[in-house]
Amino acid sequence: MAATTEPLFRDDAYLKSMSAKVADITPTGGIVLDRTVFYATSGGQPGDTGFLLRADGTEIRIAGTVTGETKDDIIHLPVDGAPQLAVGDEVTGEIDWERRHRLMRMHTACHLLTVVCPFPITGASVAEDDSRVDFDIPDASFTKEDISERLMELVRADHPVFVNWITDDELIANPSLVKSKNVRPPVGSGRIRLVGIGENGKVDTQPCGGTHVRSTAEVGEIHIGKIEKKGRENRRFRIRFGPMPAA
Repeated sequence: MAATTEPLFRDDAYLKSMSAKVADITPTGGIVLDRTVFYATSGGQPGDTGFLLRADGTEIRIAGTVTGETKDDIIHLPVDGAPQLAVGDEVTGEIDWERRHRLMRMHTACHLLTVVCPFPITGASVAEDDSRVDFDIPDASFTKEDISERLMELVRADHPVFVNWITDDELIANPSLVKSKNVRPPVGSGRIRLVGIGENGKVDTQPCGGTHVRSTAEVGEIHIGKIEKKGRENRRFRIRFGPMPAA
């Protein structure tokens, strides 16, 4: 696919709408725009939903957003039976902001969990109500209550959350920035996107292409709903919104 998309969400996760031009239509009807605020499924975070509007007011509902051959190929998936677009059409688009904001809060909460549990990450999945992060943990003495309280300490501290960029060489020189055990951020473009938490990233800094809130306080109240044993040393922590239910 020759067409690529300017990912507006990478620099400003709070953009809710945009104007754009249709750059390509995939053989299966996917819509590629020259620019977009729609996040594409990646790194455990699901793609955005929302709608596109033609100049005549016709609405095309977007059921999901994915990547194509590369991360720069962002494909908007219309619902079945949606009106068709053509290359060159000008549209405006708007994401389902309430859903996106919950995902931003959850994704940030997942980063906080990697601070509380500084162990190799073996998997992760961000969802609107129940997210998970898997770790290789030699110590199985963690409790839901302890982890939840430490998470809320970070939330209440209202640490800033920000995006920074480094070069491929800087990442290679600082391998400890990568917390995932099996997945490495793609190199070759010349720069790597980092998400930092705290002043100068003192709380946490790691490569991530996802969307996050501006401060830890915006995450709101969260707790660990369950800790599951997935192997001899592998543990799955499930993050949920709200206070921990009474025992």
